[in-house]
Amino acid sequence: MEGFFFTNKIIKLMKSIKDWAESDRPREKFMLKGKFTLSDAELLAILIRSGSFDRSALMLAREVLQLAENNLSLLAKLKLNDFIKIKGIGTAKAITLMASLEIGRRRRLSDTFNRFEVKSSKDAFDLMKPILEDLEVEQFWVLYLNNANKVLSKSKISQGGLTATVVDVRMILKQALELNATGIILCHNHPSGTLNASKADYAITEKVKVAAKLMDIQLLDHIIVTDQSYFSFADLGRI
Repeated sequence: MEGFFFTNKIIKLMKSIKDWAESDRPREKFMLKGKFTLSDAELLAILIRSGSFDRSALMLAREVLQLAENNLSLLAKLKLNDFIKIKGIGTAKAITLMASLEIGRRRRLSDTFNRFEVKSSKDAFDLMKPILEDLEVEQFWVLYLNNANKVLSKSKISQGGLTATVVDVRMILKQALELNATGIILCHNHPSGTLNASKADYAITEKVKVAAKLMDIQLLDHIIVTDQSYFSFADLGRI
């Protein structure tokens, strides 16, 4: 009987959903229909929790999405000051939104690194995308692999400006020797989104390749990562 009354209660709640305040609907919808039924705006509204005197939480959530052209990847790049420009979004709400986006990024990163074997440029891209996709400056990383192409370690070698970063080849090879790595993959991002390799990219690739070969370490690839795609030197026969 308890199950019968509980079911009836749920049915009544669902019938009355049209009478709920707009700001309450996302939470109730989550409870009754599940998280997968909610839109991006509704999920953000749950994080925002409450609206202002003239805007519901859902309205504020839609304004937040508009800041990033309804793109969650772009949303993750926004700064604290970007969020609080919206009337009704204070520091606390902004920090809550930014923290949830960071948790999502770390979750993707954790899931990705459960796969330690790199068999292709796509594997390397999938491995590094959660680290490099939302950055506003260039970072240069190296993946160190063993004979079975298992990732022994990943290491950030340097960080630069919007268009370039300085790479110390000695540091790359020193870590490779310490890890007994037999292969390395160079990785860096282009915050601008361009997939074209620069002259400097080709130069550092050749420099690392030659130096690594002297130590019986193979440069397997150099990938350039953007938010949406990647450029692989190896795939184009440039290694």
